[in-house]
Amino acid sequence: MSTDLEALGQAIVANAAGAITTFSVAFGELTVTGPAGRVVDALTFLRDHPDCRFHQLIDLCGVDYPERPLRFDVVYHLLSLVKNHRIRLKVQTDEDTAVASVADLFPAANWFEREAFDMYGIFFSGHPDLRRLLTDYGFHGHPLRKDFPMTGYVEVRYDDELKRVVYEPVKIAEFRQFDFTSPWEGANYALPGDDKAGS
Repeated sequence: MSTDLEALGQAIVANAAGAITTFSVAFGELTVTGPAGRVVDALTFLRDHPDCRFHQLIDLCGVDYPERPLRFDVVYHLLSLVKNHRIRLKVQTDEDTAVASVADLFPAANWFEREAFDMYGIFFSGHPDLRRLLTDYGFHGHPLRKDFPMTGYVEVRYDDELKRVVYEPVKIAEFRQFDFTSPWEGANYALPGDDKAGS
């Protein structure tokens, strides 16, 4: 199987006219990469070339690597029912450079691109309706970025007196102290619910 994927990867890189530049096979999966500016060409090639025929976009997602200058990977997962193959295409971009939308090429990409925009802040140029999908319209930040605080910036609750949803800055009410020891060894205090601790 891996030799078939190696041959497919070599053929794709050789015939994609620079839209796909490298490939790798790991864990029985073929991954190809290319420049973000050629993503439409790469996906059109993977869909239409007779050796590929990846007609279904299964998933599109973002990945955050904040230590890199091009901090985001946009990852496309494709399926060929005709050839019984799967492939992963990765392109890199930064916070300010938009990746071309492929919603015209694969209609399923519409909401996937909206989700990547909402969660990571990845822009898709030419998208028909690029707006938040999973968070509120007034939400600040992008929750799946690695530099987004785990507590978030605001707390949402329903106020029964005002009869509406209220947004407030996050307040940590108490700070817990963790000793990171097993409750069965090393603790020098009575554990809650342990009635036999004193005997």
